[in-house]
Order: sequence, then C-alpha cells, then structure tokens
Amino acid sequence: MIPHLHVAELKRKLDAGEPVYLVDVRNYDEHAYCRLPDSLLVPLPELVGRADEVAPPAGALVVVYCHHGVRSLSGAAILRRAGHDAASLSGGIDAWSALIDPSVPRY
Repeated sequence: MIPHLHVAELKRKLDAGEPVYLVDVRNYDEHAYCRLPDSLLVPLPELVGRADEVAPPAGALVVVYCHHGVRSLSGAAILRRAGHDAASLSGGIDAWSALIDPSVPRY
C-alpha cells in the first residue's frame, strides 16, 4: 500500500524544516503553470526511465504530487520500488491551493 500524505501534514513538515523532497509527476505545461517550490519535475510516463534522477538527501521523505493525487500514487509506487521512502500527496496541488496556499493557481 502506498502511503498518503495530507497537504496539512506536508505544510507542517515544511514549516518544521523536516527533510522533504518534492517530485512533480505532472506534465511540463502543468508544471510551468503552477508548482510547489523546489520540486523536481519528472512526468509520470518518464519516471521509470528517470528514477535515478530522484536524489533526496539522507532521511528525506519523497513526496510525489500531481494535480489531484491519482498520478502521484503510481509515481510513489515506482519510486518505492526503486528504494525510496515515497508517499503520495493526497489531493495533489489542487488541494494544496484550496487548503494551504490560495496563491497557487488552480486549474
């Protein structure tokens, strides 16, 4: 089972300075429109072939996000199989915008 992380928990971790490594598995145009700060973009169809580019610092939780949280489940599964401690961001960037930071554009 893939762990889920609620946007409020991600916000708490970021505010506390806990090691978090954000991976955006949306498409290039979605990432250009809006994104979480300091996130690595690896579109889901490319993730298997580019998993080695995911290089979190020691002890960091890899948080995979997409628009609503569907693609991120697959992304987190791929990264867990590659040996990362990965979780899917529940509700994706849309929930982040709605519940945490309304300055992030919604689409």
